[in-house]
Amino acid sequence: MKRILVTGASGLLGLNFCNFFGKKYKIIGVTNKISLSGVPFDTITTDLLDIDPGSLLDSYSPDVVLHCAALADIDQCEKFPEKAETINGFLPGKFAAAAHKRGIKIIHISTDAVFDGENCGEDGYCENDLPNPISKYAETKLIGEKTVADNDPDALIVRVNFYGWSITGNRSLVEFFYNNLSLGNQVNGFGDVFFSTLYVHSLAKTIDEMIELDAYGIYHVFSSDYQSKYSFGISIAKKFGFDPCLVKEVSWKDGGLSARRSPNLIMNTEKTRVLLGHDLPNQKDCLDLFFEDSTKGLRQKIQGYAYS
Repeated sequence: MKRILVTGASGLLGLNFCNFFGKKYKIIGVTNKISLSGVPFDTITTDLLDIDPGSLLDSYSPDVVLHCAALADIDQCEKFPEKAETINGFLPGKFAAAAHKRGIKIIHISTDAVFDGENCGEDGYCENDLPNPISKYAETKLIGEKTVADNDPDALIVRVNFYGWSITGNRSLVEFFYNNLSLGNQVNGFGDVFFSTLYVHSLAKTIDEMIELDAYGIYHVFSSDYQSKYSFGISIAKKFGFDPCLVKEVSWKDGGLSARRSPNLIMNTEKTRVLLGHDLPNQKDCLDLFFEDSTKGLRQKIQGYAYS
């Protein structure tokens, strides 16, 4: 059984990955401020900025490091740029250097936001298209890509955009729509922001496949199609039986956001499709699986892991 050390194990991707694959792998989940209870994997609570990555790897001897830890709040990155640069930019490089020295596979989670959304081709952004970050979050995540690649040529860098149930109930766009629509609240949806978001369960399964294939380099792991964030909100409303008229179409420019957003993040997944030998799920497939998991109580299970 492979041993996987997952940083950011209380985050949206980290916790869902550990939950889905806690029986397949021996998982050591590293958390910071949120302690976990009753999870199907081992946990460590520590501040990654206060420890030496090499010592951590020596203590637990993983076969793979899945580095999910990040400062992911876009507006917080604008407010605290040095903190964002340290966590998103330089910490991943330190983990990559330590992993490479010990012959440990590292998978680094990046973002579609490294692109400006202004020059997207007809088939979407490919892995070799030139990034142009327009926010501090995106800028620091791109630094993270570079420090990882510079320190470990065998690293796998996965650009993502995903949604799902989180431990706090407010970490993804789907939760924003669900929480408000379930209360009958009107919400705004950006009609001029397009993305290829992937359900976190599908993302975790794809990462699992990439571990089995020992993939390296940069890959785009997104849905095989795209929609606007407004359309995404409408689809959530219809799927869960809420009133779609509660979703109001607006421009991101009128959203009162402190950081710029990339308007057109349609992503090309052909390289990943070839690697896996099959298509990635589309938006409908993702929502169907999300709904199915929700009816089985996944939301309650994930949020029940919060230490009390």
